[in-house]
Amino acid sequence: MEVKATGISVYDRISELRLFDDTKAGVKGLVDSGISKIPRIFVHEDRVKHLEEKSNFKNSHFNVPTIDFDGIYTDMAQHYEIVERIRDACEKWGFFQVINHEIPLSIMNQMIDGVRGFHEQKTEVKKQYYSRDVTKGFIYNTNFDLYQAPATNWRDTISCVMAPNPPDPKDLPPICRDIFFKYSEYMMKFGHNLFELLSEALGLDSSHLKDMGCTEGLFVLGHYYPACPEPELTYATSNHADSGFLTVLIQDHIGGLQILHQNQWVDVPPMNGAIVVNIADLLQLITNDKFKSVNHRVLAKKIGPRISVASFFRTHFREGNESKVYGPIKELLSEENPQIYQEITTRDYLTHYYNKGLDGTSALSRFKIL
Repeated sequence: MEVKATGISVYDRISELRLFDDTKAGVKGLVDSGISKIPRIFVHEDRVKHLEEKSNFKNSHFNVPTIDFDGIYTDMAQHYEIVERIRDACEKWGFFQVINHEIPLSIMNQMIDGVRGFHEQKTEVKKQYYSRDVTKGFIYNTNFDLYQAPATNWRDTISCVMAPNPPDPKDLPPICRDIFFKYSEYMMKFGHNLFELLSEALGLDSSHLKDMGCTEGLFVLGHYYPACPEPELTYATSNHADSGFLTVLIQDHIGGLQILHQNQWVDVPPMNGAIVVNIADLLQLITNDKFKSVNHRVLAKKIGPRISVASFFRTHFREGNESKVYGPIKELLSEENPQIYQEITTRDYLTHYYNKGLDGTSALSRFKIL
């Protein structure tokens, strides 16, 4: 929508956002309507300014680490080698892929299919779940930061807090209800094991991060990225780092995920059966910058839909423990490695993160000790 002000056309972004939001049809609704050009709310200025610039990840010599967990609990020599590889990946990359992780491929595929199934239902069926109330048991919407971000991302999302207090099953839509619960069981088990390995990689007792509460909360998001008629003008997900302690991602074969490594955008290629792990902000904070929460993005594409499922290990607004205080782990501090961050509550952090939106800046910078 454009309004006239003293004879000059002025773009009324908020009105456009409200009109789009009120349809409750999401990005998929736009695609289903047959649009050939994307609405202005989705245009990212940095994409417009650099249309002639080609993404450099294809020419990059970097490859995101892949770690094979085979034998991790049966061969101690292998166990120590895997822990060392995890330490190296967390310090240098903040991202790695895992194979032989004991989550059945059938479960991963069913989860991808469940997310796809929800988003491809009729709009009238989906509308009953459309909300921006983060306290609800199950939410469907487009961009959690729709009204905060400088530009809208080309994706729709469903989300649900699965731990520590699982939702009432009736709050979840029938089409993906069972697999959300089954997948979350496997994810919690994997997360507990992974946080033990991360604790060892920090030189701590294997239960250290678990005892801090890092494994208590699980927030599961199912992203749906429709094919985009003008992918060169927008992002599927813009440049950001994740909230919480850790993110575990599964993705289909479409691709588009990139991470920022040594000032280059590096592709994270889909690998059948692999899961992607990345360090999130609160883990960088409690490790006093030893482990890195790295910026990443997803490119929009003319092909699609792309489906991904992100599992965030973190507390949430409605869990009642968001007043818990986190700061750098004392055992990791020394004269040579002084405390970098303040002690903060998860509510402080998440409130700042949600209000800021995905604008490419670090949410951690606000909490640094000056």
